[in-house]
Amino acid sequence: MTTAESPTSPNSSAAASSESAASPAERMAHRMQELANRIAAAREEYYGDDSPSLSDAQYDALERELKQLEAEHPELVAADSPTQSVGGAAVTTFDPVEHIERMLSLDNAFSAEDVEAWAERVEKDVAGATVRYLTELKIDGLAVALLYENGELVRAATRGDGRVGEDVTLNVKTIRSIPQRLATDAPPARVEVRGEVFIASADFERMQAEQKAENEALLASGKKPKREYANPRNTAAGSLRQKNPQITAQRPLSMYVHGIGAHEGVTLGSQSQIYALLAEWGLPTSPHFKVFDTLAGVQDYIAHYAVHRHDVEHEIDGIVIKVDDLALQGRLGATSKFPRWAVAYKYPPEEVHTKLLDILVDVGRTGRVTPYGVMEPVTVAGSVVTYATLHNANEVLRKNLLIGDTVVLRKAGDVIPEIVTSLPQLRDGSEREFVMPSACPSCGSPIGAAKEGDVDLRCPNAETCQAQIERRLIAAGSRSVFDIEALGEESALALVRAGVVTNEGDLFDLTLEKLLDVEFYRITAKAALAKLEKEGQLPLKATAQKLIDNLENAKQQPLWRVINALSIRHVGPTGARALAQAFGSMQAIREADEEALAQVEGVGPILAASVAEWFSVPWHAEIVDKWAAAGVRMVDDVDESMEKTLEGLTIVVTGTLERFTRDGAKEAILSRGGKASGSVSKKTSFVVVGENAGSKETKARELGLRVLDEAGFEALIAGGPAAVTLPEGEAGDE
Repeated sequence: MTTAESPTSPNSSAAASSESAASPAERMAHRMQELANRIAAAREEYYGDDSPSLSDAQYDALERELKQLEAEHPELVAADSPTQSVGGAAVTTFDPVEHIERMLSLDNAFSAEDVEAWAERVEKDVAGATVRYLTELKIDGLAVALLYENGELVRAATRGDGRVGEDVTLNVKTIRSIPQRLATDAPPARVEVRGEVFIASADFERMQAEQKAENEALLASGKKPKREYANPRNTAAGSLRQKNPQITAQRPLSMYVHGIGAHEGVTLGSQSQIYALLAEWGLPTSPHFKVFDTLAGVQDYIAHYAVHRHDVEHEIDGIVIKVDDLALQGRLGATSKFPRWAVAYKYPPEEVHTKLLDILVDVGRTGRVTPYGVMEPVTVAGSVVTYATLHNANEVLRKNLLIGDTVVLRKAGDVIPEIVTSLPQLRDGSEREFVMPSACPSCGSPIGAAKEGDVDLRCPNAETCQAQIERRLIAAGSRSVFDIEALGEESALALVRAGVVTNEGDLFDLTLEKLLDVEFYRITAKAALAKLEKEGQLPLKATAQKLIDNLENAKQQPLWRVINALSIRHVGPTGARALAQAFGSMQAIREADEEALAQVEGVGPILAASVAEWFSVPWHAEIVDKWAAAGVRMVDDVDESMEKTLEGLTIVVTGTLERFTRDGAKEAILSRGGKASGSVSKKTSFVVVGENAGSKETKARELGLRVLDEAGFEALIAGGPAAVTLPEGEAGDE
């Protein structure tokens, strides 16, 4: 069992000490940045890695706190706050696709009162017009947009950040229920159909049963069982994002479509009419929707599925309510993140009771020693749960847990198992206390808090603790790091335990000869060759050679992935990207001091201190040197043919641009010789403002800086400062 570690910790003593001397405004700004960082990291895990470490309820609580603080302190709202954007950042496993129209997220309601308040705002804004509400189940799946041109399916893309998603066309075409051509003789010239990809509950149960049988056979032969399928949503997302469409075709994926985005050659009047039209075209639509004339009908619908949520063919995580009339939808409009004409009601987490059989501890990749509960297997929110993290020893005490207790378990947000509390009234005297070990269960080193006041205990022996090395190696091969398909958990453990890899620095020095000295690879190689010979096929590369090939390809991964592979505490994909974009090379990051690191947008003092401290350790530097010597990319490529129109300029981009993602704007600046900064100062050359630019635009105008809109930014990129020159002493939009 691995434990996810937060890139930012509200309980960090470093954060506490830095705040102790700060003003109330500075402390508030720090808390808001802390929340923003954690939300951004959670989105990366959910949308990019299909492996969330926070429950929906925990994520919602963070977002609600940030929204409340921003409402109370609007002057502190950052333009790049996650409350100003949709979903997660677009990830890079597949080619990026820019949506024709933005795919917005939905605002959440958590009570009947919240739904009523939303409906009151709607009816007030439509000024007496009759409102009908289309109400449907919120499928717990992966949002996808299908683009049909003249009736032919030409593209499928995930939502991504709402503007840019991933091209999953070949994989989506393996889903049998999705037609390659619309069933009409008069198809529209272009139509973007939106929906949700999922795995039906019955199909998921079958997958689990097959996996259980396979694991029992593995255990009987003395082999390690495979990791269990987490839940239908994550399994569906992982299946849709397989690099080999043939693997996707083997997974029981389904899709229900529920809306239309950009369209040409089709006239629409209502949301319910859209459903009828989609069904006529042969697209799969959900049978679970109704149109109500009153809010009372909506509330009855919500109450019905609170009881019958597991009676439908797929997992749900709430109810979606939409204004049915499209003309009224147009009048209501949208914020930068949510349509005002729709809301998602979210059910509270489902709870069950089970026995807490034991509490064990796990050592993570940065040394965090985390207790977790082992329970009698129990079905909750549609899947069987055996383990649940307990975070730290204080949490065990806080929840009044004894080994042997009957406990309340929930899959918070129907995703992450969580022990809520114990039921002391059911104790019979056989229960016993959990004692947090004083030594690392892997290497025997004394464990303790890294800094005074930390609630998390850590093993300090990062250099030789086998558990930490194993977890770091597993992390290095994962999708958001080097993306080494052949370096899974089983192979990583085999390499470390055979002594072929003493730490991650040895990874790129592996050879075929070294791998075939490891029993795991000898067995798999012989089995693969024997199978091929029996089937009369030509010899294919065995597992060992596949890893060697994967490692060679991994050497060309961009700098941010290499940084992420170092397992620096607090540094995840978001922080790694920020460092790579700001410095451009590993050497520049190594040479930067804390102050320079902290100035990078998205980094801050805690992460900066962690990075500086990491590079100060000699054996850490040796890992980087070994990777560099093996040919791992340590510098992001710069297109030298690109005209340096922005040489010597410092440019700040703030707000949401229509034709550039945040990363795309930074890349445009850096590739043309400019510096992309996250903070406005007198040294800033230009400030580019988009929608909801916020305080940075205000500061730029106060300082008399040159402010450009998106068109001005494009002119600046193409022709340099001369293309956007303003009269001397004048600042304003171009």
